[in-house]
Amino acid sequence: QVQLAESGGGSVHAGGSLRLSCAASGYTRSPSCMGWFRQAPGKEREGIASIYIRGGSTSYADSVKGRFTISLDNVKNTLYLQMNSLKPEDTAMYYCAAGWSTYSDYRCEIYAFGPNVWGQGTQVTVSS
Repeated sequence: QVQLAESGGGSVHAGGSLRLSCAASGYTRSPSCMGWFRQAPGKEREGIASIYIRGGSTSYADSVKGRFTISLDNVKNTLYLQMNSLKPEDTAMYYCAAGWSTYSDYRCEIYAFGPNVWGQGTQVTVSS
């Protein structure tokens, strides 16, 4: 079965940077979309960034736009999230996810992305 494994989380001061990685394995067909989500204690899970596997177009939540960058290395089968100018409100568990679609008109934008497989999560803590 497909598995996603996140890494790269940690603790940083406000204004710092982190790069999260998500290694994919066990797949027989490439996903249509991949993305990053986060969840802070007491809050709903929030989609923050997504990418079309074919073409590489990206989508971002307003809360991270301009600070975070999502990218995909197809050779390494690894998804990345570069996080700059981190704020205390970015503190959360971060999850990568992948979705497959058989429809030709599928959408990967964060507001339309319905993942099928999730990683286990990696903790990001930003102190003031």
